[in-house]
Amino acid sequence: MTALHWFVETARMTGLNYGFLLEAYERDAFVRGLGVTLQLCLLVIPGSLLCGLVLAPALRAPQRWLSGAARACVEFTRNTPTLVQLYCAFLVFNMLITRAFETHGETNPLTPVFWVFVVVSIHKGVFHAEALRAGIEAVPPVTLEAARSLGLSQRQIFLQIELPIALRFALPSLINNMVDLVKMTAIASAIAVGDVTYESIMIWTHRDNVLELILLILLYFWLLTWCVSAIGRQLETRLRMPGYGQ
Repeated sequence: MTALHWFVETARMTGLNYGFLLEAYERDAFVRGLGVTLQLCLLVIPGSLLCGLVLAPALRAPQRWLSGAARACVEFTRNTPTLVQLYCAFLVFNMLITRAFETHGETNPLTPVFWVFVVVSIHKGVFHAEALRAGIEAVPPVTLEAARSLGLSQRQIFLQIELPIALRFALPSLINNMVDLVKMTAIASAIAVGDVTYESIMIWTHRDNVLELILLILLYFWLLTWCVSAIGRQLETRLRMPGYGQ
């Protein structure tokens, strides 16, 4: 008896039905869903950070049109549900793009995964931006004055002084945002992206094992978020500045 058979039989003794793991098609679909969820996390984490890095300085830009546009983007994005944003992007914008391509006899190259990446990255990116903005504003004025006295340009001050210090100040908030972001990838199932949630739904529509699959989904997301938290704690320890947070 293999380890997989032993697990299924042992679980059955406790009333849990994991028989789908013995069926190659359903097992492969579930494993594939685990991989898709992991891929989404690896995509949206850097995507959201990049969005935050772009929006944070825009929020503090001296040009009122730029700071106003950035503020409007932040307020609209964080005050509307992510799922509604995803539906709007996929069912409205994607449909319009598809029609535009069809008029030229071409196929829309944008996949559902692309829209999940864009929507989730922007949604969490605005939270990253606010955390970074707070971090930038927390940089001591004397530090900036010292940088100016050395003849550094405003761009050099931002890239070499403000941003590195702000990242350290904002790191706890950024890690919390990324933990929430990992959980947020589950909304991909709403537009039939084959993540672990979607594949589980497909399996339990043919089997009476909702509880068993929900337990696996919860365990998997706990593992992913624990990894993000653990990496975050290591970064906080390594990047902690002497004299701060002690």
